[in-house]
Amino acid sequence: MASNQAEPWLLENGKPKVLTKENRKKSAHNRSSSSLRKKSDRTLVSKIPCSLLRQFLANLQEVILGTKLSVLFPAIPAAIVADSVGFGRPWVFALSLIGLMPLAERVSFLTEQIAYFTGPTVGGLLNATCGNATELIIAIFALSQHKIAVVKYSLLGSILSNLLLVLGTSLFCGGIANLRREQKYDRRQADVNSLMLLLALLCHLLPLLFTFAAEESMATAVPTLHLSRASSVVMLIAYAAYIVFQLWTHRELFEAQESEDDDDVAEEEEAVIGFWSGFVWLVGMTGIIALLSEYVVGTIEEASDSWGLSVSFISIILLPIVGNAAEHAGAVIFAFKNKLDITLGVALGSATQIAMFVVPFCVLVAWIMGIDMDLNFSLLETGSLALSILATAFTLQDGTSHYLKGLILLLCYIIIGACFFVSNATLHAPNTVNLGLKTSTGSVFGA
Repeated sequence: MASNQAEPWLLENGKPKVLTKENRKKSAHNRSSSSLRKKSDRTLVSKIPCSLLRQFLANLQEVILGTKLSVLFPAIPAAIVADSVGFGRPWVFALSLIGLMPLAERVSFLTEQIAYFTGPTVGGLLNATCGNATELIIAIFALSQHKIAVVKYSLLGSILSNLLLVLGTSLFCGGIANLRREQKYDRRQADVNSLMLLLALLCHLLPLLFTFAAEESMATAVPTLHLSRASSVVMLIAYAAYIVFQLWTHRELFEAQESEDDDDVAEEEEAVIGFWSGFVWLVGMTGIIALLSEYVVGTIEEASDSWGLSVSFISIILLPIVGNAAEHAGAVIFAFKNKLDITLGVALGSATQIAMFVVPFCVLVAWIMGIDMDLNFSLLETGSLALSILATAFTLQDGTSHYLKGLILLLCYIIIGACFFVSNATLHAPNTVNLGLKTSTGSVFGA
């Protein structure tokens, strides 16, 4: 460790970067992503005489080769070449999805590196903003192409995958690996996130119920849109309060648990790249994510037609699984180690961030762009969201876990996935929902 402190890329104002006890504490997202990182050997790089070249190669080694997902980076230039030469559009879609996997993990790594220099509070805010950058960028590009259904499907899929797939897999695998030990976690963190998710559910239900109760769907389109925008503002205010609660007033509830035999913490006590290097790499990675996101949005319909899968299934099931594969894998690994607080921080934290920040933010961005996007996700989607949140809340109510709880959540995700697999919803579906439910006497239940 001492030899590393002398390297120029580890210096801050000419002095080795030293962390305080407060700085060493990481969020669950950072701890989860760190499980997929590997330590770089700087022996060869340290022998290069030119300091600028040595620093650049050291940063390149840490950013590109410092992850177990580095083998997926060639998919990025392959996607660019495939799009440039007019290769099959489904191939561009698949390569772009694969290229997004290591990029999402690297964004988490870079925000953590910047947090070493800015402190835990600013680092926490940065992590809260960039934690789901991939979903947010894909949503904005879909909005720019007026593909509102893709935005709603992809964000809904991210929430469902975190609540059912990630949490279910983690609880199931953790329960199997710790059959002879009772797995416990802090209920307070789960209660806070469950309350936030229930508020998000209320804001999604009201526009649907408002449309359902009306006699003519066209007459409710404008009021539903106004209600959705007002609800989005309320959700963003609640999320701001949640950030204050998480980073200042009750941060002890969200700090990742540590143990004396945890060697991973000791290995990550120092920054491996400088502040400005991390900032430049973060901007560059975000630009590449934006490019691949544009490819994904532009080719999703061709991929749907070629593969015989509905756009709803691809957006709700495939996009979230691939986009957050690194973070999801880390959550499962920590469940194996009987560290469920970290697992819950990843799964519930991501679901809360998407439901309370990304979704309302997209509604307001669409408003600015002159696009009518509301919070009415239609009956099937909203019903799936409601049952998923309720199932997760009931699962986490007693502070203990076993493999059966995880299995039930996984089975719920499989059933919902099968539902959207057979669904053939159109891509350019309107915001309003037409249930068309009538009794034998012809009375209208919904419009």
